[in-house]
Amino acid sequence: MEKQTAGRKNLGKLAPKFAELNDDILFGEIWSRENELSLRDRSMITISALMAQGLFPQLKSHFIMGKKHGITKSEAVEIVTQLAFYSGWAKAWSAFPLIEEVYSGDKNEKTEHGGVFGQGEPNVNFAKYFVGNSYLKPLTNPNETKVFITNVTFEPKCRNNWHIHHATNGGGQILICVDGEGWYQEEGKKPQSLKVGDVITIPANIKHWHGAKKDSWFSHLAVEVPGENISNEWCEKVTDEEYNNL
Repeated sequence: MEKQTAGRKNLGKLAPKFAELNDDILFGEIWSRENELSLRDRSMITISALMAQGLFPQLKSHFIMGKKHGITKSEAVEIVTQLAFYSGWAKAWSAFPLIEEVYSGDKNEKTEHGGVFGQGEPNVNFAKYFVGNSYLKPLTNPNETKVFITNVTFEPKCRNNWHIHHATNGGGQILICVDGEGWYQEEGKKPQSLKVGDVITIPANIKHWHGAKKDSWFSHLAVEVPGENISNEWCEKVTDEEYNNL
């Protein structure tokens, strides 16, 4: 979470205590709890609350913030469309022009991420091993082949925990980058910047992590290399300090 200064900038002279609480408590302590809720999720919640109350100047500010946190134009439209039935039809009419204004000129806006393979579904089963939201799109059926391939998509700032693919006589994983930009790092080595077309070969029994850059969605194919005695060991999270220093 970037350091917030809007309170002091706009209200520092008139209401210094309020400005302090806004910048240091609300955004400095509450919004920074990214291990509890991602910034993208917090933006969605805040947008919903502000629209329900009809607080449109603040709503525009949080559409801007939500865009920075990975909410796409199509997702913002979908949020308002659903809220129209709960918060009021007229409020939705007032919110749509704000979305158009905030996302105008965004030539790179995409309705879905994941490259040519698609974004897939929320990664619910393994969510506890990720910081932020991720998505899975399986491309092969493990009942039909020994080679399992899935497209993994990370929202901005999302990354998985340090982990190890244990195996004997083979094993490990191959990552093929298909969309956006991301990071890969093995224990004891410098992190590698990843872009579309990069291929990473991860040997078995090597501790590592991978995920998106802070300002980009990222997708890679994860190819499980056949081997014997295969198991995955999930380890500690990649801390905010480690990640933000990349």
